[in-house]
Amino acid sequence: MTTPAATAQAPRLHRARAAVSALFFCNGAMYASILPRYPEIKASLDLSDAAYGLSIAALPVGALLSGLAAATLVRRVGSARLAAYGSVVLSLAILAVGLATTPLFFALALFVVGLLDSVTDVAQNAHGLRVQRGYRRSIINGFHAIWSLGAVSGGLLSAVAVALRLPLTVHLTATGALFSAVALLALRSCLPGPDEAGGRASAAGAGQAPGASVAGSLATLRRLAPSVVALALIAIAGVTVEDVGGSWSSLYLRESLGAPGALAALGYISLVGFHFLGRLLGDGMVDRFGQRAVARLGGLLATLGMGAALAFPTVPSTLLGFAAAGFGVATLVPAALQAADALPGLRPGTGLALLTWLMRLGFLLSPPVIGLISDASDLRTALLVVPVAGVLVLALSRVLRSRA
Repeated sequence: MTTPAATAQAPRLHRARAAVSALFFCNGAMYASILPRYPEIKASLDLSDAAYGLSIAALPVGALLSGLAAATLVRRVGSARLAAYGSVVLSLAILAVGLATTPLFFALALFVVGLLDSVTDVAQNAHGLRVQRGYRRSIINGFHAIWSLGAVSGGLLSAVAVALRLPLTVHLTATGALFSAVALLALRSCLPGPDEAGGRASAAGAGQAPGASVAGSLATLRRLAPSVVALALIAIAGVTVEDVGGSWSSLYLRESLGAPGALAALGYISLVGFHFLGRLLGDGMVDRFGQRAVARLGGLLATLGMGAALAFPTVPSTLLGFAAAGFGVATLVPAALQAADALPGLRPGTGLALLTWLMRLGFLLSPPVIGLISDASDLRTALLVVPVAGVLVLALSRVLRSRA
């Protein structure tokens, strides 16, 4: 039965959901707006491939350094304000990337982008999960689907800018101003007041001395370490499959299977397309079957789909394998983020920030690992990381919630 209080709160929750969707969209669009113009920057700075690779690595390094500070910033600033204001400052940092006149300036600007993006990412997820608690049903997958939609939109806008020969600084200034304005407008509809604790944290320690509080926090982290590690591995499995689609699918189809260039590009399209579809359908599946069952089904899809594609390597089977893997891992990162945010005994944002940091660490390490395996054997063998990721999810999915 719907209570009068819940009825009165519904419009506010609907506005907040739309606001968080806007924040996710802006973050994805801003991130993707610079990517198609990397070759232009590389050429203008006369960077070698090695120097370019080192410069690009500055972004995930910055994200790792700021990730663990995100929880403290969420508590002090508030998740909504941090996400909105962080989006504005992030747009300025992305503009600085376009203004780079030296390789060092380029790397430093990307480093700052990583610092800001990590904090903004945690903040928008924290507020999204706060809104989800008001809905009392899963909506977090929808937010991540909208991030993907924003990334596609930002990439398309960038492609149009390139086609029109729009100067890089003009392009980034215009898109930065647009998405900053949207983020600030969205802030007005976010939930007011301080953020709630994500988990079932007890208030028993509210009056403890600082030393006892620190000791209690360390004891809590030790107790929760197995769950945090399991959730991190689930999230890393998800982002590793995403990275395989973006970084290796076209290369595998073209060089290993002999697909022409246009057909080889369908590897990434099939994975990201079904990944987006999985996130659109994910909230309904999670509400009906629970995170654990959905994750297990997804792990099974990734294992069998990509396993069969690698066992019987043809272009059609590989495209189907990438599609199955993309759909299978679609809900993993949102599920792990939600579970980490709800770990009992942690202060608001702590579990979310810790998981995001570990996930980014895995994302930083996975590409060189795949490359090393490929150099030692071949790319087909290296892509076994996808079915292995599926098996890992099957083994660890017990840490996720069953149907409520």
